[in-house]
Amino acid sequence: MAYIDYYKILGVDKSATQDDIKKSYRKMARKLHPDLNPDDKESEKKFKELNEANEVLSNPENRAKYDKYGENWKHGEEYEKAQQQQKQYQQQNYGGGGGFSGADFGEGEDFSDFFQGMFGGAGSGFGKNSRGSSSGKFKGQDVNAELNLNLKNAAQTHPQTFEINGKKVRITIPAGVYDGQQIKLKGHGSPGFNGGPNGDLYITFNIPVDPDFERIGDDLKTKVSIDLYTALLGGDVKVNTLDGSVNLKVKPETQSGTTVRLKGKGFPVYKKEGQSGDLFVTYEVKLPTDLTDQQKELFEQLKNS
Repeated sequence: MAYIDYYKILGVDKSATQDDIKKSYRKMARKLHPDLNPDDKESEKKFKELNEANEVLSNPENRAKYDKYGENWKHGEEYEKAQQQQKQYQQQNYGGGGGFSGADFGEGEDFSDFFQGMFGGAGSGFGKNSRGSSSGKFKGQDVNAELNLNLKNAAQTHPQTFEINGKKVRITIPAGVYDGQQIKLKGHGSPGFNGGPNGDLYITFNIPVDPDFERIGDDLKTKVSIDLYTALLGGDVKVNTLDGSVNLKVKPETQSGTTVRLKGKGFPVYKKEGQSGDLFVTYEVKLPTDLTDQQKELFEQLKNS
């Protein structure tokens, strides 16, 4: 079983901080996102590997297990329990000699062959008692899934049903989830071993770049065009928000690039009902084209006045 280097996939080294991991993930996710690389199977594969690496390394507890056990980190606790059980068995039946104690690995060694035999191969004798029956209950494999949402769906609390391993799972997605966020559904993973508990289901949300709004935390940014006459003389302009459109009063002599804030019109705050960020609207002045001779003359008069 080949070793998967999550640090290499994320482009960081083992000394990277959690902030380093977060920044690297966001940068690479934007580059490899399927919506930006349609029909690119290689980018799709790398994007899945990136999410898998981030799920592990962004969680300090899982990262510590990964550093010790490599890609078999999910079975680390089962390995340690089975090791103790086998040592006890050897002591009871062979006076403590030979057997499982020889399977102690040194730091940095690959556990893949051991785990393949213990959890993936039918011929392994590890973890069995003298009658050949299983000597331990092990938790089932955790399952990872991705769920794509557009920005407007992510801003609304709504139910979602999808299928995992042939079973339908129904969840309620809270408003305010963010791109790359992961939630855990306990017991919705693979069945346990020998009567052990089921694994868990980890769902990662993918929210592609929105054409109208840029999300920064709980705030949103957008741009709206206004004509030269409105910019000079003032007037009204319609601005789209996540929950409909609003009319804004444009002040006379508004410069292109001017930004105004609409309080509470941004993105909902995750799991804080009734709270939202702000929407920042930047005006872009659109210059007139195809001027008539009369219009040009009027502008010449303004220029020389």
